[in-house]
Formats: sequence, C-alpha cells, structure tokens
Amino acid sequence: MIGYLRGAVIASAPPQLLLDVRGVGYEIELPLSTFAEMPSGGELALYTHLVVREDAHSLYGFLTPERRAWFRLLLKVNGIGPRVALALLSSLSDTELWVCVQDGDVGRLTRTPGVGRKTAERLLIELRGKMPEGGLVAPSQSGEAISALLTLGYNDREAKTAVSRAEKELGAAASGEALIREALRGMVR
Repeated sequence: MIGYLRGAVIASAPPQLLLDVRGVGYEIELPLSTFAEMPSGGELALYTHLVVREDAHSLYGFLTPERRAWFRLLLKVNGIGPRVALALLSSLSDTELWVCVQDGDVGRLTRTPGVGRKTAERLLIELRGKMPEGGLVAPSQSGEAISALLTLGYNDREAKTAVSRAEKELGAAASGEALIREALRGMVR
C-alpha cells in the first residue's frame, strides 16, 4: 500500500494533481480545501490512501495524517464511498466535522454535494460510537474556540483571526473557554 509520498507538483487541476516522486508521476485526488492549504513551490508531502477497485486504482492524498484518518473513518460508513468522503472533507474542516457528529447536525452535513438526509443520519449513527473522546479526531482547543465563534455567527476568517490573536495573548496552553472569552473581547475592542 502507498501511505506517504513526497515530491514536486507537476500539474494541478482540482481535485487532482500530478506529483513527481523521483521520476514517477502519481495522480492523486485531494479534498478541494487542500489546494488552498498547500505550500507554494518546493516539495509537497502527502499522506495517502489507495482504493483498489475492480476497474481502477485510485490514490487520495492529505496534508496531515489526521485528515487521512477522517477519510478512512468516513469510508467505513455504509453508503459513503471515496467521492462522498472527499466532498465532506472538501466542505468541512476536521473540527467542523467532529462538531457535526457530536451535535448530530444533519443539516450541516446535507449541505455537502452527494450527502442526502438518510446518508447524513447514517453517518451520524455509525460515527458516533467510533469517535474516541479526546482522540485522534477530536478538535484542538483553538479548533473548539473557532467552532464556537462560527456557531455565534462569525465568519471563518473572523473566527480564525480572533482565536489566533487570543492564542498569542494567552499562550498556546490556554483552555478553549479562555480562548473564546479573549477572542470575543478582542472582537469587541
């Protein structure tokens, strides 16, 4: 199995890119959100998952092992294949997906193309028991703070900027509650 690749990006046409690894070109499909997060120039390192079907071998890539873990977890849900899993990861961050599952937010999941109400409900039922509390897929303190601000109606950019400022003010070890309070204070100033 191919689990990790590092090389130069030869071509990029979202959701796919061509990665040159020592003279071998790998076609890899990525969540759309990854294209915005990719470093420009130089080498790109991806954690990969190979899906083997009767008619094709498809390689999917992720910038972090946590993102790949989400992909693998989603593939275990009945009715979710690689395309739908990639669509979910394209439209939701790790934290947002974790919060959706914890809160049972069917509406947020159904905004993803290819995810209907029944699929979203099945996803929530099947993942709820498989997600460890505080484990690999749990959000960080800053992720929880960003999610809380999103829930309060702030947009993604505002929430991330405010939490980043709060982290600088309080330090990286601050609790989620403290980050939220400081972020809100900073937004009011």
